Amino acid sequence: LPSILQLRHLEWTANKSASLGICKKHVLMRMISNGLRARRASELLVKDLHFGEVPVRIYLPRSPSASKRRGVILFHGGCGMYGSISKELKEKITWKVLSFISSRYRLSPEHRYPTQSLDCVTATTHFLRTAESYGVDPDRIIVCGDSAGGTFATSTCQELVNRTDIPKIRAQLLIYPFLQSLNFNLPSHQKNASIGLMSLERMVCFILMYLRKDCSLMEAILAGSHIPESMNLKYRKWIHPDLIPEKFKQDYKPPLPASYIPQVHEETKEMFDTRFSPLLAEDAVVGHLPDTCIITCEHDVLRDDGLLYKKRLEDNNVKVTWCHIEEGFHGVLCFLGYGIFSFPSNFCSLL
Repeated sequence: LPSILQLRHLEWTANKSASLGICKKHVLMRMISNGLRARRASELLVKDLHFGEVPVRIYLPRSPSASKRRGVILFHGGCGMYGSISKELKEKITWKVLSFISSRYRLSPEHRYPTQSLDCVTATTHFLRTAESYGVDPDRIIVCGDSAGGTFATSTCQELVNRTDIPKIRAQLLIYPFLQSLNFNLPSHQKNASIGLMSLERMVCFILMYLRKDCSLMEAILAGSHIPESMNLKYRKWIHPDLIPEKFKQDYKPPLPASYIPQVHEETKEMFDTRFSPLLAEDAVVGHLPDTCIITCEHDVLRDDGLLYKKRLEDNNVKVTWCHIEEGFHGVLCFLGYGIFSFPSNFCSLL
């Protein structure tokens, strides 16, 4: 609780600084988030390189290996606007994997969407092609991401699923991912609208900032006015409260019907790209995805995105391992390794 209150105070400071013209909000929030550094594991050799134009940080065990190692590619979270390879995993726990690549995609708003997704595809493709030069088995590479990083991991796997010129991704690990922007009135949105680090309004505002849109559109989007009825009908087979298990629907109340506003839909049409909302991908894509591990948290507005994608994958006969952290909240991974900011969870045992 103290760490959550402190981070909310930092966000208030960023908002106030922006309103006074001192510093843009996203710039100050980057300075704050990048200032929290985890301790680096001494068991690792760390190199900073570029895969094409994309900066990456490579973590390799110092001890030799008799065979090719497994590999993990990580895309950090941060709404596509924050985060960096300078603080990722979470360096305290990377020694548990055999070879690890952390990718720093270019950030919004300086770089317009979908630059972030394209950078993730570039980094992944490069690593799949050159894995053996780092002692990694190209057939045993996992793509991983938390929050927006989970979005990029999902869309990267979807984009590369039918490529025949590179090795296949072995599996994807999606940690409380954002996967759809059609419905912001699912049970987890209602239950956790004002809980933890990621409130519902804050999330939608971050989405609009990421896409370089005006946050004044937030209320219309929360009400569902950005979605025509034809689109709701088309995608209700994949995105609907009825698809959420009953035990996660306590106190859920169906929202009032929304009045469709064509201007809002036109202004936010990027939100319906499969790169931005991977849950909208067709079954022909989803059915060929690699084995998947999805981690959800009970106190998280994005919980139901993970549950819906789990169902879609299983319906398409993709092997899914699901871990639900009952006491977890959105962003819990960021608290690993930061002393008094640490949050007790069983996440490390999953790697």
